[in-house]
Amino acid sequence: MSLHESLIYPDWPAPAGVKALQTTRLGGISAAPYDTLNLGLHVGDDPVRVNRNRQLLEPLLPSEPVWLEQVHGTVVANADAADCRVQADACIARRRGSVCVVMTADCLPVLLCDEDGTVVGAAHAGWKGLAAGVIEATVKEMGVAPQKLMAWLGPTIGPHAFEVGEDVRTAFMRQDAKAAAAFTPHGLEGKYLADINLLARQRLNALGISRVYGGTFCTYHQKDKFYSYRRDGVTGRMGTFIWLA
Repeated sequence: MSLHESLIYPDWPAPAGVKALQTTRLGGISAAPYDTLNLGLHVGDDPVRVNRNRQLLEPLLPSEPVWLEQVHGTVVANADAADCRVQADACIARRRGSVCVVMTADCLPVLLCDEDGTVVGAAHAGWKGLAAGVIEATVKEMGVAPQKLMAWLGPTIGPHAFEVGEDVRTAFMRQDAKAAAAFTPHGLEGKYLADINLLARQRLNALGISRVYGGTFCTYHQKDKFYSYRRDGVTGRMGTFIWLA
């Protein structure tokens, strides 16, 4: 499959000036177990191949993306000013042509934009970052009334595959009792299947963001299309990009 055929374009009513794309595992040159469009330099893949994969995306992007060093935290970088080695788990941009990107392989990528097309953001929301408030931090840095924002949820591990312990459930329940709806008892006592899409929707709704789209892809079960760290251990990373044209 060619690169162009493999890409996913978010289905959401973003303003015309907001551009976004989601890569899959297809369309690149990396060898197994990173086959083929691995964008992560930190996972053991040949860096020459990774950089070539990144170069394959250049014709589709207005500038070099701000590649984050993600640590499951809540720091938000500014693509308008940051260099390309930023330790952060989210990114925003107001300047046209500045490209935000987060990389994932089960964690949830969340894209955000305002209805006027003046600011965009991308957040890497694994359960730790989500519980710690990475979405809230991103929205705060965007500086727009939440009611004017909309969100798109990218490929993540689905609710029938994401087994977690009591510690994860407690981390969310401590902040919002409604989070109980996102956890289903599973197998041994103290184990649950978690719905990270629902948890993200709850956090977005609590902020006042009601327009939430996406959340239909499962990285774990759609093996031919997506990388999954939970499924494979050693694997590549996909990118979720957003910018103002």
